[in-house]
Amino acid sequence: MSHWPLWALVLAFVAAAAAIWVAGISLSHQTDVLSTRLHLGSALGGVILLAVATNLPEIAIVASASLSGNLGVAVGNILGGIAIQTVVLVALDVFGVRGPRPLMYRAASLVLVVEAALVVGVLAIVVAGTQLPKSLIFLRITPAALLILLAWVGGLLLVRRAGRSLPWHESGQPPDGQEHPRGHSTAKNERQATARGISTGKAAVIFGIAAAVTLVAGVVLERTGDAIADDIGLSGVLFGATVLAAATSLPELSTGLASVRDGDYQLAVSDIFGGNAFLPVLFLMATLISGDAVLPQAQRTDIYLTALAIVLTLIYAAGLIFRPQRRIARMGADSLAVLVVYAIGVGGLFAIAHAG
Repeated sequence: MSHWPLWALVLAFVAAAAAIWVAGISLSHQTDVLSTRLHLGSALGGVILLAVATNLPEIAIVASASLSGNLGVAVGNILGGIAIQTVVLVALDVFGVRGPRPLMYRAASLVLVVEAALVVGVLAIVVAGTQLPKSLIFLRITPAALLILLAWVGGLLLVRRAGRSLPWHESGQPPDGQEHPRGHSTAKNERQATARGISTGKAAVIFGIAAAVTLVAGVVLERTGDAIADDIGLSGVLFGATVLAAATSLPELSTGLASVRDGDYQLAVSDIFGGNAFLPVLFLMATLISGDAVLPQAQRTDIYLTALAIVLTLIYAAGLIFRPQRRIARMGADSLAVLVVYAIGVGGLFAIAHAG
């Protein structure tokens, strides 16, 4: 695609992003239907299905970039995706929440704090993995990538256990949080599918078609995005961490808005944290596909993005604990802080990239 004119590349990029938006909505709805009917909702398999389904664009981009040896885009998309998906919570707070209280006041739960801690823990392993030697690889597996996978699975088990019971008053739920139990919008989507006569088999077929569309669109995003970055003189790392990461976050934005408007605030926040904890697992996939130790090749910008994602996650973890009550410019104080820190962070990212 490198020989295409810029206008054609931009058109293809926008079309692929639109396909991901539409297919992502369908994937989310069919995941709700399948997880409810197959009784996967509270099981580890259901969580893994949801994580894979919501991150198919990133999976496609990382696989395509790894196959083509463009590891900078793969790493930038993973780590930039975590930062920008956290900023999606700002949009949910501003455009989704109704009433005088902000998102984290409504969503407050110790289970979500555990999920935020999982994101931070996995990202800490990412930072440690960047310091290991490139030669430390065996059977296309590096210690850091394997440890990220084990930490993610172990963290999911802790989150599942926390969701069933915590040794706290009301199992870590605030006295005036969201009105209905977490996940009620999932059951609502399944009931609507039943009313429309969508069988489990049909839901599985729609899921498969939407997954295929998402994967193909993800590859188109990676290829056109790389060509656009070359045309405008922007590094692949910067493009992957900003524009490309924003495009692949569109499904999370759409489904998150739907959950928030249904009053399922905890589910919306959990989906973001869950996706962010899963994304570093893709380093193992990138290592297996490329045959290279990916994390030790991380640039300064990649480590910087990891630190930025940690800070943004910790701000929202504090918001879940302290529960800001006022809305400033239609958002909580935590969302405002995340927006400001992210804007400053992106400025720092460009400064690092252009400094050398």
